[in-house]
Amino acid sequence: MLPLVLFPLFSYLFPLPDKVDYSTIITDRKGNVIHAYLTRDQQWRMKTELHEISDLLRKAIVEKEDKWFYYHPGVNPFAIGRALVFNIFSGRRTSGASTITMQVARALEPRQRTYTGKLVEAFRAFQLEWKYSKKEILQLYLNLIPYGGNIQGVKSAAVLYFGKNPDHLSLAEVVALSVIPNRPSSLVMGRSNDQIVRERNKWLIRFRRENLFPEKDIEDALDEPLTARRQEAPKLIPHLAYKLKKSGAPVIDTYIDLNTQQKTEKLVSDYVRTLKFKNVHNAAVVVIDNSTNQVVGYVGSADFYDSTDGGQVNGAAAIRQPGSTLKPLLYGMCIDAGIMTPKSILADAAINYNGYAPENYDRKLNGYVTMEYALDHSLNIPAVKSLKTLGKDRFVQQLSQAGFRQISEDRRKLGLSLILGGCGTTLGELTALFAAFAHEGQFIPPKYTAADTGYRSTKILSPAANFMITEVLSKVNRPDFPLSWSSTEKLPKIAWKTGTSYGRRDAWSIGFNRRFTVGVWVGNFSGEGSPDISGAELATPLLFRIFNTIDYDSDKDWFDQPADCAIRKICSVTGLPPGDYCENLVTDYYIPLVSSNQPCQHMQEVMVNSGENISYCKSCMPADGYKKILYASVDADMQRWMDDHKILYKKIPPHNTACEKIFREGAPMIISPAANAEYLIDRKNPEPLQLGCTAGADVDKVFWYINDRYYKSSPARDKIFFTPEEGPVKISCTDDKGRNRDIWIRVKFTGQ
Repeated sequence: MLPLVLFPLFSYLFPLPDKVDYSTIITDRKGNVIHAYLTRDQQWRMKTELHEISDLLRKAIVEKEDKWFYYHPGVNPFAIGRALVFNIFSGRRTSGASTITMQVARALEPRQRTYTGKLVEAFRAFQLEWKYSKKEILQLYLNLIPYGGNIQGVKSAAVLYFGKNPDHLSLAEVVALSVIPNRPSSLVMGRSNDQIVRERNKWLIRFRRENLFPEKDIEDALDEPLTARRQEAPKLIPHLAYKLKKSGAPVIDTYIDLNTQQKTEKLVSDYVRTLKFKNVHNAAVVVIDNSTNQVVGYVGSADFYDSTDGGQVNGAAAIRQPGSTLKPLLYGMCIDAGIMTPKSILADAAINYNGYAPENYDRKLNGYVTMEYALDHSLNIPAVKSLKTLGKDRFVQQLSQAGFRQISEDRRKLGLSLILGGCGTTLGELTALFAAFAHEGQFIPPKYTAADTGYRSTKILSPAANFMITEVLSKVNRPDFPLSWSSTEKLPKIAWKTGTSYGRRDAWSIGFNRRFTVGVWVGNFSGEGSPDISGAELATPLLFRIFNTIDYDSDKDWFDQPADCAIRKICSVTGLPPGDYCENLVTDYYIPLVSSNQPCQHMQEVMVNSGENISYCKSCMPADGYKKILYASVDADMQRWMDDHKILYKKIPPHNTACEKIFREGAPMIISPAANAEYLIDRKNPEPLQLGCTAGADVDKVFWYINDRYYKSSPARDKIFFTPEEGPVKISCTDDKGRNRDIWIRVKFTGQ
């Protein structure tokens, strides 16, 4: 009775040292080990899970090591008595009495084999039996038994000797592994295989006598050769493994499809090899299975072991500038906000927002374009205008909800340039964003491991807006279709978007269809740019190759038009529902009760005199002697573009000079130089500053003043230049109606 009372007390005073440091292992979607790390004490100690202890393994180990394992309380008194008798009569140690539980105790707390040590082992064995089930004790035993060198546990042995998990071992392999722990220094796999086979067969014959396994299984096991030797630990996904290892879990079950992974790695390696002469040295790829939102492929660089080109850098997780890859989300949000539809007309003309004057990639201006044209040609100016209209903060908030960490951290510093790549993101984040297009606009964080559960989806686009953007991105007659892609090569239907960062440092191409979303980055980890770096010409060919490989037999099932997406007739000039004067009608997608129903008013009725050289407003319209004429409504940006491109259009005549209202409204807007900006000018070689303004349609001439002194007059839309003095400079612009606008700038001279 006393031992039963004292046992809990001693267990409290001397707690069981059962914390085991396991090797971190990474498995693929089938449960196979594809990457492993040594423990802190440099051991291979891979954790064998309960489900990996097959009946075959359990029966063989228990029969050989401790056939009464399931019946004793941790210590077998009959085995102890037998061992004492044999040892006393022989005068030496001829028989052991250690149970599986006692062997676990010894492995957890190694000590010399003395009678005192045996007593401690027995106490620890009772503690183990008190705390754990028999299954868990057997699991601990299989995780701690030695296999020579720095290999501990049956899983480590199975992986490093046979290249498979314990539950996939044959009877011959199980018994071969069972005999090594008794003599780990002399029975070395790969060096003592003949001796191991002899010991193995002895036990197989004993198992046959005891009818432990079917006769046929025993015969097959006796005939099975043993060719195993120690192999290198698997290191198949180094970049992702390092990323996931930080979780600290001993077993990390990923969704990597090894076939997809290895095919993608080969494609990346072979492709980057062809880019060396272009001074482009690396690429990264992320592949998401859209049916499960699981990451099935993850390639961080062209070659992890290439130290010359930074192969160990994880390009899939590196923060880079995304170029134009965020534009699809922006236009989709604009559709959901009722701002535009695919055939809405945008003005691709020069703009200036407080000194920020974006340019298109080819430095050309296209005038009026549709939204879908702006997207599939990746025009910058319409994108910046659209972001300005939608609201930068609203866009940033949506990106933050979609997991863009750096953008979320930098939200206060970001401006309109973020839509052109003036921000930081990763390939993993971009690929996850584009996977939302394959889920009707629902963003679901990608699943890297089986532990990634409980994620909630976030609606970033309506199904209708999502469908419209997908339709635009799936067109192949686009300027970013790579010229290098052979017309003889097949390609499953995909939607994709390219991007090229400032300075040609990063080439992006992200594509998706029903089955997969694939993100590709190509560039240099050093950040060095190259004239050949282009999303269309470098990243997209690799994207197409990957889709051709992993989705070659695609059934070509595509996305259906959702119920909230309808079709209507619109005016081709504005993209709005037709008004009274619309003649050219086309069809366009729209969202009922969301998309604008405002009728087109691109033609306006203007009251003019009989000579059609003076226009009137309602406040100055004469009682008679006027007529009404239709004029196209052209905003100031497009007037300037048309004048620059020598495009004739019917201008509204100058307003009635006697009208008082005209002098109170419509002053010219100075767009160059930028108001309140500071300009640094080389004292020896001063660069002149450009003067430019946006004036009303009725303005022909403007007059420029520098520090209240008359400088020069010019046609309203002409560009002129001046060389400023140092210090604060006041610039004034007055139009031929007497309306005036002032701005201030500061000029500093540099150099001697």
